[in-house]
Amino acid sequence: MTAATLDASPETCHWGYFDASTPSALTIASGDEVIINTVSGSPQNLPGPGYHVPPELLQIHAAGPPVLPGHILTGPVAVEGAKAGDVLRVDILDVAFRQDWGFNYLGPLKGTLPQDFPDHHHTILPLDPDRNVATMPWGLDLPLAPFFGVMGVAPPPSWGRISTIEPRIHGGNLDNKELVAGTTLYLPIHADGALFSCGDGHGAQGDGEVCVTAIETALQGRFRLTVLKDHPLTYPQAETPSHYITMGMAPDLDRCAEMALRDMIALVSSHAGISAENAYMFCSLAGDLRITQTVNREKGVHMMMAKHLIDPV
Repeated sequence: MTAATLDASPETCHWGYFDASTPSALTIASGDEVIINTVSGSPQNLPGPGYHVPPELLQIHAAGPPVLPGHILTGPVAVEGAKAGDVLRVDILDVAFRQDWGFNYLGPLKGTLPQDFPDHHHTILPLDPDRNVATMPWGLDLPLAPFFGVMGVAPPPSWGRISTIEPRIHGGNLDNKELVAGTTLYLPIHADGALFSCGDGHGAQGDGEVCVTAIETALQGRFRLTVLKDHPLTYPQAETPSHYITMGMAPDLDRCAEMALRDMIALVSSHAGISAENAYMFCSLAGDLRITQTVNREKGVHMMMAKHLIDPV
């Protein structure tokens, strides 16, 4: 299948916000593939000489500061036939690097330890996609596992313009390192067309993203976007080739865990054909609760369940 391509530019990127009234930058049919090119970072995050900086990133900077603090997102992509109440299936077919560097930032009043680091610390990390490593300042080659920190649809129109920083029912800044190429994300749709955008490319990230940033970089994604009708889903979920993933996002990690667990109980009960009580027990025996991130004001927990344990043979 030939995929449409959406390049990053001042005209096709929205910086710092999601808004259901944002005009679509591209429209595709349900089930079609799309290639989306993204960029990342503010002017203060640029490297010195010797690295490739996508020219469109400089053009976006020159167009002015963001409307709200947050991420540079490419989109939105409208999907024909998508209506509020439907679900957007996002098959992540491929993720590739667009530059040879990434940055990491930590500073005061940020991250999981906001009081512990009083000074700003900014690091440029060389990337070698051929060897699939980033070189750390002390010489270690860290394996890369690229994914998009932000993938989301338009929020409910009544919300108006919201920051990209907090993940919510529309997806957004999920920062879930499981969502690499070969995985699938499911997003409840809140506006006609779904209006999918992505950005916040990550070269590598640990569960937690504790200092507030990962290896932030420019990525290219190839997606298949499919509208699902009569698919009951009220909160983002995902699946890898081997696992189902439920998610919870809230200011409190206990609340996040409760949200992810409740959705997994329902999923296990449905797939395995067992009672909620037995599904709750099985989540305790075989499910894994993991901290997605602790830095986006709305924190995240996801629960993983091996498919082979609950799917019919």
